[in-house]
Order: sequence, then C-alpha cells, then structure tokens
Amino acid sequence: MFKKILFATSATRPSDHAARVAFNIARAYHARLDIFHVLGVPSRGYSQVVVDIKTRERVDVDDDYIAWVQEEITTYYADYLKNGLDYDIHVAVGVPAREILRRARETEPDLILLGGSTEEEHDAVYKKTVAGTTLQKVARSARCPVLVVTRPAASFWGGVSNITFGTDFSKASDKAFDFALNMAQTLDCELNVFHALAINSLSSERLMSQDEIEQKIRETLRKIRARYESRLKTLQQYTMEVWEGIPYMEIVKFARERHSDLIVMAHHSRKLQTEENVFGSNVEQVIVRAGCPVISINR
Repeated sequence: MFKKILFATSATRPSDHAARVAFNIARAYHARLDIFHVLGVPSRGYSQVVVDIKTRERVDVDDDYIAWVQEEITTYYADYLKNGLDYDIHVAVGVPAREILRRARETEPDLILLGGSTEEEHDAVYKKTVAGTTLQKVARSARCPVLVVTRPAASFWGGVSNITFGTDFSKASDKAFDFALNMAQTLDCELNVFHALAINSLSSERLMSQDEIEQKIRETLRKIRARYESRLKTLQQYTMEVWEGIPYMEIVKFARERHSDLIVMAHHSRKLQTEENVFGSNVEQVIVRAGCPVISINR
C-alpha cells in the first residue's frame, strides 16, 4: 500500500514516537524510507549561516557539515536501520514546511509522516504548536496523505485491524473516505464511520431537548447510510455511529472505545484567514489527544 514514505524528523526525542511508526511501516510494506531533516532557516537571504534546530547554535553550513549531520542521524537511528531496510537520509536548509513539500514534490511519496514539536517534551504534547505551522502548511498542500504521531501511545504501529474514519460530509471527507475504505479493503480490517454532532452549533439560542438531539442523531445516521453504506458493504466488518458532544473529544473517545489502530480525517485545504488559525481545530485536537496515529487527507 505504501511504497515510498517521506519521514520528516528533527532526529530528537520529540520525533521518537513518529520514528517508531515510520520504521515499522517501512518494514511492514517493504517501502523505501526517505529520512528527511531540515537543519534550519538561514539567518538572512541566501546566507549559509543557519541556526541548527537541534543544537540551537549558529553554524556555517557547507558540504562537510551536512555530511556530519547525516552521519549523526544515521547514528541516532542505528538500531532501526539494521537488517536491510531500504532508506535514504537527506538534509536540507530552509523553512521546514517549504522544504518538506519541495522534497515531497521531488520524490512523490505515498505517505508523509510527521512527529511532534521540537520544543521540550513536557511542553510539546498540548501546545498549539504541536500541530503548528509546519504541520498546518504541509497538511494543507501535500499531494499525499499525511500521518501524524505526537504521543507515545500512538507509536506502536502493528497490524491494523480497526480504522476509525471521522466524517463531516464535505467533499474533502469523501476523499478521506476513499482512502480509509481502500486501506480497510487492502488490510481486510474493520472500518468505523463516525460523525460527532456539535450540539452547541446546532442551536445558538437555546438548549436543545434530548428528544431533539436524538432526532438529529437519527437524521445524521440516515445521512451516513445514504452516503457510505453501499460502498461499505464491500467490507466484512463495518459500523456507522453518530454521537453528540465536542467533535474532537467524541472521535478520540470513540476510537479508544473501538480500539482503533488508526484515525482517518479530512483536512480542508482552503486558504486560512490568518497564520494563527490552526488547520481544522478538530483535526489538530484529535492529533494531539488520540492514542493512535492520525492520517490527514486533503485531496
């Protein structure tokens, strides 16, 4: 299913959870793994003086320095690189999101895999910057699925037997469903189609009664069946569920209850109004809270 994987890493502890998944997937699918590291942004213009994101020191980047960094990455991941893994290590200088997307255009991977922030670990998990600008820009523009792993609990990628797909009935969600269905068919696993009714957005003027909520749930379940069930019947196991509540909390709880190995959601690729906006707040919150990897699909 995956033949080429681009793993963007800082080669530091916050990327360790994603690294475990990246190497496991590469071995499971006999894929070529492109280990990609962006040193940092030049201090000005086309200057070769860069603040190294690992050492936080200003360095003069030349071929010798890049070769040294590649050797450091090889050493850092030495245990994973044993036993004939097909891999390449590439180091670049520039804005991380731009360089990741540039590398993806050059290599055309089937999957981009990203980890956590390069901030200190005790700050990283629930900071808004975990998804951050880099992930926001990569997820918005990538031509392939983007898999994000930010928590230790999400780093144990084994056989995928259960997938949760979160839908909001958008065109982007339809593309995400195509991917989730294809993956479930390929891996012969269960697919759970899930939608969370955001109760607060349904009625801004008054509290809804429980009867009204349950009516909305029935209507939404009928919508799911009409939209997806004919294609779900190609699977041996599938479910369709609608819960009410805060969407990102409900999908995390649902995936945990179903022991899902993967969550698939759509990322809406329209241009954001401001740089401070996070790419789809629900997706961001699912990424930092879920106990399994999360794949973002934008096309």
